[in-house]
Amino acid sequence: MKIEGKEYRTIWFDEKDQSVKIIDKTKLPHQFIIKDPKALNHAIDKIVEISKKIEFDKVSAIESRGFIFASTVSYLTNKPLILLRKKNKLPADRHSVDFQLEYGDATIEVHKDSINKGEKILVIDDLIATGGTAEAAAKLIEISGGEVAGFIFIINLFDLPGNDLLKKKSYFTESLIEFPGH
Repeated sequence: MKIEGKEYRTIWFDEKDQSVKIIDKTKLPHQFIIKDPKALNHAIDKIVEISKKIEFDKVSAIESRGFIFASTVSYLTNKPLILLRKKNKLPADRHSVDFQLEYGDATIEVHKDSINKGEKILVIDDLIATGGTAEAAAKLIEISGGEVAGFIFIINLFDLPGNDLLKKKSYFTESLIEFPGH
């Protein structure tokens, strides 16, 4: 598939072996998963299956594609949903964490009343690359009094340090798809 002269990976749901298939040429596979209802259903089913390995009280979503996956998992597991948002998007009192992205600075926030002391929070996002956003999400959960139950990502760019960073901090992580980010 080509968009504006760039080649992108093709992703589809393979009926024969009930899995998501990838032709490796892009950095944007989550967009194709969202566009294919069978691939999206399969991804959600896999996230729910992984979540059964984890003891958690609430599901959190990292803005913005994390919202798509985490809201459905929240519904299917009957667990409350917490939104981890970009700076100044939340209306009530909030905790904030500043962090570095590969292309600049950013801030992520959560409502102060979203997480109670000792609650175990599952974090869901579409992609783990350098780990800056995921690490900031963990800090937000911890300054709110909660504990990170684990991270589930659609994609792990395995040649970037993010997933290893989280594992070195003893966080559970699992991804549905792994491929290089470079």
